[in-house]
Order: sequence, then structure tokens, then C-alpha cells
Amino acid sequence: MKYAKAQDVLPEEIVKLIQKYVDGKYLYVPRKDENHKAWGEKSGIKNSLKVRNSEIYKKYINGATINELTQEYYLSEKSIRRIIGQEKTLFSQSLQNYILD
Repeated sequence: MKYAKAQDVLPEEIVKLIQKYVDGKYLYVPRKDENHKAWGEKSGIKNSLKVRNSEIYKKYINGATINELTQEYYLSEKSIRRIIGQEKTLFSQSLQNYILD
């Protein structure tokens, strides 16, 4: 988040109106809903994790053990099992959608 001086970005009459309510205080102006990005979209981490999780599942169904995956991805056994479960569910859902279409 970047700070901006109100007098630099707003017309003088709006600054005076705001000062009636919050004179000398910090004011947070939230983004419009249509401009709000979900977690991980701006940095790309959401997509990176999606790709990583898909890779983990593919390696698992091709014979990699959970222990091997924990070593390769530096994740706990619990995390690997959770990822495999989530990916299995996603795969099953997409397979059902494909069959039904």
C-alpha cells in the first residue's frame, strides 16, 4: 500500500470536506471491489502453488512415495497428503465433468 497526500490527489473542496470528519488523522481508502485482487494473484504465488501441487500429484500417481515428495519439496508429510487429497478431488471432478459433457 502506498501513501498519498490528500492535497496532492484530491480537489481542495474534497480535502476540506474530509477534514470536517477526520482532521489530521490517517484515512484508509479501500480499493473498489472490481479492482480488488484475490490472495496471490498479484505476486503470482497462487498460480505457482497450483502448478507445484499438480506436479506433486502427478509424481505420486507415477510411483513417487510420500517420503520422497516430502524430501523433494521440503514439505511435511501432512502437507503432501493434503495436497494429494485435494488434487485427487480436483481430478475426479474434472473427469466427471468431462464424462457428463
